[in-house]
Order: sequence, then C-alpha cells, then structure tokens
Amino acid sequence: MNYASLVDHTLLRADAKREEIAKLAEEAKEFSFASVCINPTWVSYASELLKDSSVKVCTVIGFPLGANTPEVKAFETTNAIENGAEEVDMVINISALKEKNDELVERDVRAVVDAAKGKALVKVIIETCLLTDEEKVRACELSVKAGADFVKTSTGFSTGGATVEDVALMRKTVGENVGVKASGGVRSLKDVENVVAAGANRIGTSSGVKLVQGEEANTAY
Repeated sequence: MNYASLVDHTLLRADAKREEIAKLAEEAKEFSFASVCINPTWVSYASELLKDSSVKVCTVIGFPLGANTPEVKAFETTNAIENGAEEVDMVINISALKEKNDELVERDVRAVVDAAKGKALVKVIIETCLLTDEEKVRACELSVKAGADFVKTSTGFSTGGATVEDVALMRKTVGENVGVKASGGVRSLKDVENVVAAGANRIGTSSGVKLVQGEEANTAY
C-alpha cells in the first residue's frame, strides 16, 4: 500500500523557520503526501509553495489546548481558508467534554464546520490521552453529529499520542463514512501498518519521509 498518500506532513513547532516550512513543502511534493500540516501563520506561504501540486495545505484551529470559544475558532477557520487552507484540524473543548457539557462541545465543532462551509475538510482532535473510553466515544459521536469529516487522536503536544486501541475504538464509533486520523507516536512503518489496520485513513507525523522510507523516527509527533 502507498502509505505516503495518507500522510499529513507536519511541522507545528513554535520555533519553526521559513526555510523549514519550504523544506516541508518540497518533501510533501516529492513524496506525494496528502498535506502539509502547519501553524496558521504559515498558511499563505505554504499555499503559494504548493499551488501547482496535489498537496493540500492543512492548519490547526484552537491549537493545542482547545480552550478558545466557538466564535474564535470559527474566525480562525475563516481566516485560514482565506489564506489558502484546504483542511483544518481543530481541538475540541476538552473541559466541556469532561464536564458532560455536550451542547457546548457540539456547538464548538459545528462553529468550525459551518465556517468551513464545504471549502475545507474538518478534522476534530479529541486528545485521547486525556479521555476515558466513554469520553472518547462521546467526543466522536458529537463530532459526527456536528458534521465533521474526520476525528483525530491527538495534538502531539499533550501526554500521549495515537494508540491502536484508540484508533479502533474511534473507527468503531464513527463508522465507515467519517475519517480517522492517527497522530503522535507513529514512529515506524510497522506503527503505520498497525494504525491503518485498526481503521486510520490519515496519519499525522513530522517524520513522514523516514516512515515511507522504512526508517524509525525518534520524534514524539
């Protein structure tokens, strides 16, 4: 299987430099990755670099804590799309989920979905490492109800990343019509094979080149 086509080639470090974004874009084009996933400040630049390629520009919303209001996340989404983003990975309101404020969680996701308005794919980061299995299921159900295209395991900036068990649970919950993205901790081709077998159809990693070349990565994300 061509795993490169599943990779969101990721660089979300706060200290990333312009030349690193340029390298990321070049690698994404060379290996035909699905997208580059970058912070919003780089969306316009990456969009220009990738305008003649099939590689999408993905950015993050409410990242990495998910604690912004729905209105702020909606504005971030609109601004990102205006700058050239074709995919947005938003972090849910984790506190609201844990307090069983499902109305706020759904409204939070829906605000981004509505702002995307068919112009960008919406992936919802549920941050599995902070959730119980019941909370993971509820987060996925609310994301689907709000119209999300994907659910995603992790930001890569919390206490843990994707596990095979979480991916399988998420796939079981959302069914076959919603995507599942495994992010964080996918460090080898075997890891990729395992999460794909469990139901992932997108991989978020900063080590996409190493993974598709069969090398072991040593980065957390």
